[in-house]
Amino acid sequence: MHIVSLEAIPYSIPYRRPLAFAIGEVREAAHVLLRIHTDDGIVGQADVLPRPYTYGETVGSILAAVHTLFAPVLVGRDPGNREMIDRLLDNTVANNTVKAAVDLALWDILGQELGVSCHRLLGGYTDRVRVSHMVGIGKPAEMAEEARRVHDDFGVTTFKVKVGRPEYRTDVEAVLRIRDALGDDVVLGLDANHGWTAEQATAALTAMEPAGVELIEEPCPSSEVLGRRRCIAGTRIPVYADESAPTLETVARAVTTDGFDGINIKTSRSGFTRSSRILGLCDGLGIGVLVGNQIDTQLGTLASVAFAAAHRHTAVRPAEVTNFLLIEDDLLTDPVRVVDGAIAVRPEPGLGIEIDEDKLDHYRTDR
Repeated sequence: MHIVSLEAIPYSIPYRRPLAFAIGEVREAAHVLLRIHTDDGIVGQADVLPRPYTYGETVGSILAAVHTLFAPVLVGRDPGNREMIDRLLDNTVANNTVKAAVDLALWDILGQELGVSCHRLLGGYTDRVRVSHMVGIGKPAEMAEEARRVHDDFGVTTFKVKVGRPEYRTDVEAVLRIRDALGDDVVLGLDANHGWTAEQATAALTAMEPAGVELIEEPCPSSEVLGRRRCIAGTRIPVYADESAPTLETVARAVTTDGFDGINIKTSRSGFTRSSRILGLCDGLGIGVLVGNQIDTQLGTLASVAFAAAHRHTAVRPAEVTNFLLIEDDLLTDPVRVVDGAIAVRPEPGLGIEIDEDKLDHYRTDR
């Protein structure tokens, strides 16, 4: 079996309401559906997420990378030669989300060829994952109400609260309100997305300690090298790296020299192959991991759930896979469902992706 072509389809689906965080705001799922076609008729699929404020990728750059950089490398290759393809993709720097989508689509092809789900190919540790819901920045009372609603409607008991406002006392109020609204049995984490300075982060985390916060992601910019080290060393709250550690090399630096306590792994950023390498490094070093969310659609959520449920080290912590609840619609014929605070893996071969072609035709933006 060989790859015969790559197809990249841009599409856009509105959000029910904006999702705000310290460095930006998302109002629509303006993504790219990647399809890798083979001569056996098997098609591997994955979602590509442009995040210009984090990684510099846009819809336009993704389309250009697929057609002009990666298609010439991939066409004619055996899709099972993932390691060789991964090395060839590395001849182009950055473009991490495109590389991740290529890898996911190749795993999807392999699973379909073998008649086995990607979840089983990866390890098959458990058949479902508990979920964590991300609460965007807003008025503290509204943030608390959103968390309460998701808790009551879907049985979610773990939340990651977006923080990082320069006026950090508003973030402190929001976190305390959420804790009061949900009680002591709910797990709370934070994500500042580099929004605070190191001094603000230290003050905010100290003020939030009574809320029983389990972890904080990216409290301050990675450019504040010494300040960030002091912040990490000065808080009792475990500190996780996310967008500052998107690759194996940056993860190694984060946990060995920068003092981070854990790593956020995102399959939409590092695929299955590179995510597995990052997981192995963290597992061997005794570093905490969580499977995060790149503000994925349900399409991307299938990959995150498959990976999180496949491994013991990722399955012990709820995965951040509910952001699709904010999107008005989706492309899947069989929607992802949150039941009793968990999402079940798809048993179908590969990633279990079946696209509603009518919806794709409606939402695509290249016609």
